[in-house]
Amino acid sequence: MPAFDHRDPGTSAAAWATRLHELDLPVWDGWRHATGVVVLSPHPDDESLGAGGLIAAAAAAGISVEVLLVTLGEGSHPDSPTTTPEELAPRREAEFIDAVGRLHPTVGYDVLHIPDGGLDAERAGIAERLRAAVVTAGSRPLIVAPWRGDGHRDHRIAGELATALATELDLALVEFPIWLWHWADTDDATLPWAEARIVPLDAVAHGAKIAAMDAYPSQTEPLSDAPGDEAIVDHHHLQHYARRFEVLFPNGRALDLAAGSDPDAGAAADTDIATDAATADATSRSKESFEDHYRDHPDGWDFGSWYEERKRRVLLAALPRQRYGSVLELGCATGVLTERLADRSDDVLGVDIAEAPLEIARRRVPAARFERRTLPDDWPSGAFDLVVMSEVGYYLSATDLDRVIDRLLGSLTPGGSIVACHWRHPDDHATTSAEFVHRRLLERWPGRRSIQHVEDDFLLDVLVPADEASVAAVDGLTG
Repeated sequence: MPAFDHRDPGTSAAAWATRLHELDLPVWDGWRHATGVVVLSPHPDDESLGAGGLIAAAAAAGISVEVLLVTLGEGSHPDSPTTTPEELAPRREAEFIDAVGRLHPTVGYDVLHIPDGGLDAERAGIAERLRAAVVTAGSRPLIVAPWRGDGHRDHRIAGELATALATELDLALVEFPIWLWHWADTDDATLPWAEARIVPLDAVAHGAKIAAMDAYPSQTEPLSDAPGDEAIVDHHHLQHYARRFEVLFPNGRALDLAAGSDPDAGAAADTDIATDAATADATSRSKESFEDHYRDHPDGWDFGSWYEERKRRVLLAALPRQRYGSVLELGCATGVLTERLADRSDDVLGVDIAEAPLEIARRRVPAARFERRTLPDDWPSGAFDLVVMSEVGYYLSATDLDRVIDRLLGSLTPGGSIVACHWRHPDDHATTSAEFVHRRLLERWPGRRSIQHVEDDFLLDVLVPADEASVAAVDGLTG
């Protein structure tokens, strides 16, 4: 592992999103079968960044969770000209307590008050406190600790202590990486991907994790404008931790953790697997099928109905920015939505698989650009501030959908966003479903979801960068 500086840009979250998709890591849900979870966190924020989703999900499922905070992380800004470690310590402790409460009100915690950077000299005391917590975590305890290879000395020592106890008592252990996402290259063959697993996060757990991350302004925002007061975990770093899943390294006991405590969770997982299996061999809807449709229905899909008009209004109202520089609309059809998008952007490009609807779209919106493209192979050039995927994703096979997401992520400008909107009712020509498409997008998106709209007829998700401010914050309406 090379030496690294947190102020360097490091490997991007988008690059990791593509790499993790290629790895296709197995899902691990052993935490569901633990009687108690004990988290060893060297510094305030490690628990939320690395395992906040797992903590929130376990606590919500009624599993006892205790977080042991080893230090107050008061040494995070050694070159600060404005804030001393003594001044920073109580601030970081208060942030930690706030963050843990945001993960779930039932999460317990204990602060060991070891000096920042002093774990090596206090190994025995930390190990004793960890052992005591494990004893009270029931017959199937799960230890959660930093990955020993993370590259930070305190993380390594915490991981070593957790591993030693897990080995001694034959306990389940999962390790979470933090700085790996910053210093590692995506093609590094020495990383232990064969041991890695993912924990998918539902909307509640993901939202709790994002809220907990927001509780650490002393780390995510500069202490001042002065050199030495830079953010430790800036918006580039935060995108690594805002995924809809967490990456963990479980030991053998964690992989074998006894099943049976949550049959509903198992049923949900089986449903997802069945959906994936059913769509794995399907093919995308053909160009000929779309051309046949437009031959019989030149105007497309009842775009003048109140349902369609209302859906467009909901989508447009959900856009967090008043105006965008460049917009890409996938599957633009006859340009009815494109016309509205053109009012909110400097440049809009609509693409569709069939030529007939594009001829209508060009007449409807002369200010926009339209191109016939067969996705994902014939992807348009350019970079876009917003990509709109409306009523098109479920016509793609699972393989083609993943490739479209690959191309989409690579086409966004820094700070770019995605809006996805899909019909929830059966469609004879659909290959997958609205739920399938949105789940795939959320699994790959390195930022956060700012809006989730679910109703009987359609799903709408707005995906924005992890650090994008809310509309009220941009307008200066929040404190």
